[in-house]
Amino acid sequence: QAVRWHIELQPWASPTPSLNYEALRFLKYISTSQISCEHTNLNSLKGYSEIAKKPWSICLDERFSLIHRIRSKQCRLYSLGLGNDDNQFELSMANSGCEVHRFDPSIKSAHIQEGRHLWYHRLSIDWRDPNPAIAAHKLHSNTKKLGTVLNEFGHQKIDVLKADVESAEWKILENLILEDVVEQIGQLVFEVHIHWPGFEVSGNDSTVVRYWYSLLRELELKDFRLFHTYKDLSKPQMFLKKEAFNASSCYTLSWVNTRWK
Repeated sequence: QAVRWHIELQPWASPTPSLNYEALRFLKYISTSQISCEHTNLNSLKGYSEIAKKPWSICLDERFSLIHRIRSKQCRLYSLGLGNDDNQFELSMANSGCEVHRFDPSIKSAHIQEGRHLWYHRLSIDWRDPNPAIAAHKLHSNTKKLGTVLNEFGHQKIDVLKADVESAEWKILENLILEDVVEQIGQLVFEVHIHWPGFEVSGNDSTVVRYWYSLLRELELKDFRLFHTYKDLSKPQMFLKKEAFNASSCYTLSWVNTRWK
């Protein structure tokens, strides 16, 4: 299979490129559940009362594998962060018996184990453009692609991938799709930022929004279905540096891979 350097871009939302049409299509898309999920947080499991600061929603319905993997203590969470101290969700998952790996370049030691199920790694997941036509980047020793990390850790699958990476999420998502790593993931919970294009995302505003939309459509083609959207009203209401479209600058989106039963 030939290596892809670019995702397939969807047709424009209107006959001529228009930010208005692109934005409305994109915002409607991220606000519309594609599959219903009855149980979306750990509080629905016995013995959980702590409420996380943000709703990192996961699908715990019986028809998907995650709840069964949690019960059999076989689940694995990868969490990508950038110096964020809100680790309530990771602790909850570890307390429920999941193997939790948190990747954050600001951690003081290379690897720290906290408790039986929680590891911290001083690593950031590479989000740079894979196109070889772009000048070679200096690779930092603590930056790796997710596929490389999985191979090095001997992990075939991740039940949940959570990402809170302050605008690197678009390129990370693109990388997961282009390198077919996304198929090794059961559920995705990503905080997405739309107040600016994001790291290494270029083009004019309508081009940027078309790219975001196309990325999410690629997830859909890989059998991921959006089941939860959280619009963060505590963040500035900005869309590409404009107060427009009644949008928040930040949404948390949750998908389930429907191939994983």
